[in-house]
Amino acid sequence: MKNDKKGNQYRINEQIHAREVRIVGDDGSTVMPTRHALDIARQQDVDLVEISPNANPPVCRLINYSKFLYQQKKRAKEMKQKQVKQDVKEIRFGPQTDEHDYNFKLKHATEFLKDGNKVRAYVFFRGRSILFKEQGEVLLLRFANDLEEYGKVEQMPSLEGKKMFLYITPKKAGVAKKSQQKRDRERIEADAKVSKAQQEEEQAEEKGGLFANVKGGGDILRKLKESNIEE
Repeated sequence: MKNDKKGNQYRINEQIHAREVRIVGDDGSTVMPTRHALDIARQQDVDLVEISPNANPPVCRLINYSKFLYQQKKRAKEMKQKQVKQDVKEIRFGPQTDEHDYNFKLKHATEFLKDGNKVRAYVFFRGRSILFKEQGEVLLLRFANDLEEYGKVEQMPSLEGKKMFLYITPKKAGVAKKSQQKRDRERIEADAKVSKAQQEEEQAEEKGGLFANVKGGGDILRKLKESNIEE
């Protein structure tokens, strides 16, 4: 057993002044006089560690205090690792951003969202360019629409001074995957429609030739045929 020390994070051994304690372990819990619990701790060469002082009676464990502190630190570290660190990445636009610059920034925003980060996109209005604030809003709405597979709008475009902000948070991986599956299905359906349209066009050409898809094409063909007969 450890000697009593001041400054311990938890009360141990003789620092525990309650008349009785609840001992918890793998086999369950037992309420007993504190003096009896201290005797058991001495017999097992461990410490009596108070882990829940506000309970009635206080909850304690029979464990080596150093081992107990190690377990607590390890658990805290694991909890910290499980917490997803989410940074806020900024994307800056001008009110008249060209297409190349837009696509470049769209690519970066996509990567940020895939990595689980928030995106704060904003349009900066320099000088008299504030006159183009509607154009800036349209740009940000287009940006949000192009990123809908990977993120969702947390805050719609809002003007703050000379900047108009848009906040986008990442979607969960499962949602993005579902969106990808939806896009694949839509592409397959679109390809099927194109294929069907091509088949119908080919069939129409076989029946009516060049003027098959033209309004009144049948009359045009008939007149051409009649003209050929007269000649």
